[in-house]
Amino acid sequence: MILELADIRIQPGQNAAFDEAIARGLRDVISKAKGFQGYKVNKGIESPERYILQIFWDTLEDHTVGFRESDLFTQWRAIVGPFFAQPPVVEHFDLVVKSV
Repeated sequence: MILELADIRIQPGQNAAFDEAIARGLRDVISKAKGFQGYKVNKGIESPERYILQIFWDTLEDHTVGFRESDLFTQWRAIVGPFFAQPPVVEHFDLVVKSV
């Protein structure tokens, strides 16, 4: 399993609209991608315009090729992209240890 970690900064005052948009985009778009396993979204307490999005994929290529090179990515960015204050920082991680 691969973890995609996206550090997202949105424009001030847009939290309620972004909360709805990211939930809709994950539910209606990303969840349809091949290799998608699930997600988590956290919002900053000290920095409420900062979000950490975690998406779990079967393989790195399911995200970097299958999703990013598909129409689903275009749909996703159309939903959440207008809220970004700057491009998200995205990294990928391999699972090392998991609790039961």
